[in-house]
Amino acid sequence: MKPRAIVIEDDNASRALVTMLLEQKGYEVLSFSDPTACPVYTDPETPCPHEDACGDFLLTDNQMPNMTGLDFVESQCRRGCKGMVSNKAIFSGTWNAGELGKAEELGCKVFRKPYDLKEVSDWLDEQLKTVPPDRKLVVFDQS
Repeated sequence: MKPRAIVIEDDNASRALVTMLLEQKGYEVLSFSDPTACPVYTDPETPCPHEDACGDFLLTDNQMPNMTGLDFVESQCRRGCKGMVSNKAIFSGTWNAGELGKAEELGCKVFRKPYDLKEVSDWLDEQLKTVPPDRKLVVFDQS
């Protein structure tokens, strides 16, 4: 089974770049411009309805419409997200001390924009070693 990454980035060029990197590495990629458009996000107060993980990785921008990447990760953790437990990365060009502290608290890898694709690729390679090959992922309706 291919590793699955969820990419959430409101900038089309950045989203396309990260998606291309992941696809070149053999990942299945679910890509969204807004956290609330992602199928893993239903309601911030409803527990996660899935038995299996939605993805192995989450790569998200921080500053986006409707909610920040940090707020999205925090919501997913609070809801009992079963995937991406240690494989979360957040991109931003405007980190402040509070956001960096929250990212660390949530266990997120932080990348500063403009980010180095090799650094992102190396992080993915290292984190992929932690993904159990026999894990099950949610099947999303592609229609």
